[in-house]
Amino acid sequence: MKFSVNQQDLQRSLNYCQGVIEKRNTLPILSNILLNVKDSKLTITATDLDLIFITQIDDIEVQEEGTTTTTSSILYDIIRKFSSGKKINFSFSGENKLQLESEKSIFHLNCITASEFPITDENFNENQFNIKAKSLLKLMNKCKFSVSNDETRHYLSGIFIHQAQAEDKNFLTAVSTDSHRMSISKVRLQEKIDFEPIILPKKTIFQLCSLLEDFEGEVKISNIKSKIKFELNNSILISKLIDGKFPNYIQVIPKNNQKKLEIDLSLFLNAVDRVASVSFDKKDGVKFNLTKDKLNLSVNNANSGDGKESLNVKFEHELDISFNSKYLLDVASQLDGDKIEMFLSDTGSPALIKDPSDFDSIFVVMPMKG
Repeated sequence: MKFSVNQQDLQRSLNYCQGVIEKRNTLPILSNILLNVKDSKLTITATDLDLIFITQIDDIEVQEEGTTTTTSSILYDIIRKFSSGKKINFSFSGENKLQLESEKSIFHLNCITASEFPITDENFNENQFNIKAKSLLKLMNKCKFSVSNDETRHYLSGIFIHQAQAEDKNFLTAVSTDSHRMSISKVRLQEKIDFEPIILPKKTIFQLCSLLEDFEGEVKISNIKSKIKFELNNSILISKLIDGKFPNYIQVIPKNNQKKLEIDLSLFLNAVDRVASVSFDKKDGVKFNLTKDKLNLSVNNANSGDGKESLNVKFEHELDISFNSKYLLDVASQLDGDKIEMFLSDTGSPALIKDPSDFDSIFVVMPMKG
C-alpha cells in the first residue's frame, strides 16, 4: 500500500469519522478506521456497529493498492496539524506499521489487519427515493432539539420520520418530543414514495446534519426493516433504527388555542434570554403576564434574585402562564422569519408556536406549573 493524498481532503473526511467512532471502545478495532486504496480512490470506513460511515476521496496518486486499519483519533490529530493543502505520502513500513510523511515530518502508526474490521453488506435496493439535502437538513434542525434524553423511553430518543398526505399532496414529516415540547416539520415530496415509518437515533441525526451542511445536491435514501442508508455524492451513512412505536403525536397538537400572541422574534429571544440570566440552571419558569398588547416577563430565583422585562406585543386577552426558558429559546432560535406567533388557551394548557414565514413547521411547548 503506497499512495499520496491532499491534506485538506483527508482532514475533511477524517473529521466526519470522529463523530461516528466511540471514545470508549472495548474492542480496539472499533477505534480504528479502515483505509482501502484501489482504482485511484481512497475509501475510508468508520463504525460503532450501529452506525457505518463510508467516504471516498477520488483522484489520489496510487503507487500500490492495499488496505489496513489505524487509530482514527491519532491519525486525525496528526493530519489536522500538517500544513493545509500539502501532499501527504502513506506507505507500509514493516509489519503492521503505516508510515505517513509530509514536508519534514514522518510518523509510524500501529495498524490492525483489515480482516478484523467489522463490515456488513446489506441489500438496500428495495425502497429508494431522493430528497434535496437542504430540505432534509431543515427537517433535522427543526426537530433535533426536542429529542428526548430519557433512556427508559427509547422510542422518544430519536426523530420519527414518516410519509403523510394532506390535500392530495405527499409530505415527508419529521416529529420529535421529550414530552415537555414537541417539534413537527414537513417537506413536500414530488410523488408518493415507498417508505416505512422510522425512528432515527440521535447520534445518526447529528452525524447526518454535519454531512448535509457541507452538501448541496440530492440525498438518496433507502431503508430495509431495521436500517436506513443515506447516500451523498462520495459519502454513505448507514444506521440502525430505533425499534419501538412512536406515540400518536397528532393528539397532542392543541386544536382550540384561540388566544394569539404575536411578537417580534429577535426582541422576544433577547428578552427571554436576559430575564432567564438570573436563573442558574435555567430551570426556573419564565412567567408571562399578558394583558392587551403587553407582555411582562419575569423570572424569580430564591437563591439569586429576580429579573423583569416588558414587551409591546399583539394580544387581545389577559392571561398568566409560565414556561421553561430553555424550551422557548430552543424553539425561537429555529424560526426563520422576523416574528413568532404563540397560540394560547389557558394557564395549564400547552402553547402552539408557529413561524409565519414557514407554514411547514409547528412547535408545542407545555407550560410549567406555578
